[in-house]
Amino acid sequence: MILAFDTYYVDNTAKTVCVSFKDWSDDQPSHIYNETITGIAAYEPGAFYKRELPCILSLLKQIELQEVSHILVDSFVLLDDHDKLGLGGYLYQALDATIPIIGVAKSGFHNNTKNTLELIRGNSKKPLYISAMGIPLQEAYLNIKKMHGNYRMPTLLQILDTKTREN
Repeated sequence: MILAFDTYYVDNTAKTVCVSFKDWSDDQPSHIYNETITGIAAYEPGAFYKRELPCILSLLKQIELQEVSHILVDSFVLLDDHDKLGLGGYLYQALDATIPIIGVAKSGFHNNTKNTLELIRGNSKKPLYISAMGIPLQEAYLNIKKMHGNYRMPTLLQILDTKTREN
C-alpha cells in the first residue's frame, strides 16, 4: 500500500488527510483517512516539519504500517544540497528509516539541485520537485511520473488536495 499525505491549516487547527492506493497507476484511492486536531504550532520559517510532522504521525496511528511500501508528502524530503532534512526526512527518521519517503513539492527551494529532480507532467510548464529517502531518487521520480493523470498533479494528489480543503 502506498500512502500520500497533505495537511490544511486554519489558525491553530490542522486537517490532515491521507489517501492510500495499491499501484502507482491507480486513479482512485483505496481508502481515505482524515483527522482534525487543534493546538497546532505556529508556522516557523525553515522548520515547517515542526508543524506538520505531528499531524502525519498522529494520522498514521490509524494505519497498519507493515502494509505500507511508500509514503508521499506534499513537501521536500531534503531541503538543500547539504542534505538538510525537510518534512519527509524527519518523517523517515521518525519511522526508523523503515518506509521510503517521497517528497512531491510544487515549488523549488534554493540550493536544492543535488537532492531533487524536476518532473514535468502533462502540458505543464511548471515542474514538480521530487526528493526521496529510502529509495533511489531516480526510482522515486519514475514512480511519480507514472502516476495516473494528464496534468501536472497526478490524479490521486489532486483528490488528496481537494479532500484536505473540504469542510
